[in-house]
Amino acid sequence: MKKYDWILHGGRVIDPANDVDGIFDIGINSGHIEVVAENLDVALAEDTYDATGKLVAPGLIDIHTHVYNHATPLSVDADHYCLGRGVTTAVDAGSAGCDTFPGFRAFSVKQSRTRLLAFLHISRAGLSFCSLAGGVDLGELESLKLVNEEDCVNCIEANRDLLVGVKVRLSDTLADKGKNENEAYRRALATAAKTRLPLMVHHSLSVVPLDDCPGAMAKNDIYTHAFHGHRSSIIDPNSRKIHPAVLAARERGVFFDIGHGMGAFNWTVGEICASESFWPDVISTDIHCFTHEGPAYDMPTVMSKLLHIGMPLEAVIEASTFTPAKAIGWEDRIGTLGVGQEADIAILALEKATMDLEDCHGQTRSIRKRLVAHAVWKSGVPGTITHPIQIPNLEKAKAARINPLRPVICD
Repeated sequence: MKKYDWILHGGRVIDPANDVDGIFDIGINSGHIEVVAENLDVALAEDTYDATGKLVAPGLIDIHTHVYNHATPLSVDADHYCLGRGVTTAVDAGSAGCDTFPGFRAFSVKQSRTRLLAFLHISRAGLSFCSLAGGVDLGELESLKLVNEEDCVNCIEANRDLLVGVKVRLSDTLADKGKNENEAYRRALATAAKTRLPLMVHHSLSVVPLDDCPGAMAKNDIYTHAFHGHRSSIIDPNSRKIHPAVLAARERGVFFDIGHGMGAFNWTVGEICASESFWPDVISTDIHCFTHEGPAYDMPTVMSKLLHIGMPLEAVIEASTFTPAKAIGWEDRIGTLGVGQEADIAILALEKATMDLEDCHGQTRSIRKRLVAHAVWKSGVPGTITHPIQIPNLEKAKAARINPLRPVICD
């Protein structure tokens, strides 16, 4: 009988949680990591994978996705667009509210190989009838009758195995022309505090000032879409520097998350942040039906954009594995390659590239290297890798350049 189900050998193992960065082999048995060591005897394994020249990382953790497939206008299939790109844990960012969460458990969680967790939307309907924030006439906060703290708390207490936080979207187009934003935000903050869970806040095109958001956010809350360039950007449009309330929030322990999406990654904002060494704590895609063919594409592509603006590779890996695990309170279970952990593993290649890669506004940068998923194991079982149909998507970039909803921060 073989000692290991799998040996992954010869790759550069980057495991920030355990301060590991070097050439090692990994032995997998019964769905768990049994050993991380040099020069394992491959004859002891039922199957092997030669990772020479590649990066071996903990399974990627994408904490901003929309994967309540077929139940909301935005959502996509998690196994294709997450697991197929090296993401072993995907956290749905508020697609379900307290009235619709049972369906998320039954029809998404139980039917996916990808580990699915969720932020519960403060709106009881979640995103069941809502789509993008910009240019819509009806949002999930159109009436405060949809926002009930007690019902949200009860839903969280009944589903703590899956619910890792609370979500609110603060955009005037989603909240009766901004009239309901401040009260919805107050209720979301209160619900998170009552349940001792983080609040993830989408804050773009909002009437809520930065002094209040992220100004009122608490330690371990998550400010997503951090690199957008619209009104409510973390960059002051006059000084073109990071707003003091943002720096103060980071000092308090607020996590800043990319949440790329359709409108929330701006090359100019990213470069300004890079010049101030303000790197995101967490990298995520906001993958949904409008982003999987650009401009976000997938987790490795968003990671590649951070590499391009100068974020060190090791920091990019940490912001895609261990830090998101900490942000959702699961660092004892996922995001590491420690012995005894579930064998959630992503094999990535750092490839040479020559492409003009777009942001959400059609601005491009000429990238020379990119991360690409080559293999993935979820709980010790290999998954099927998928790839974007077309990258870069020049037609989408062209359409973004003529979108009337222009950023206030741009080239």
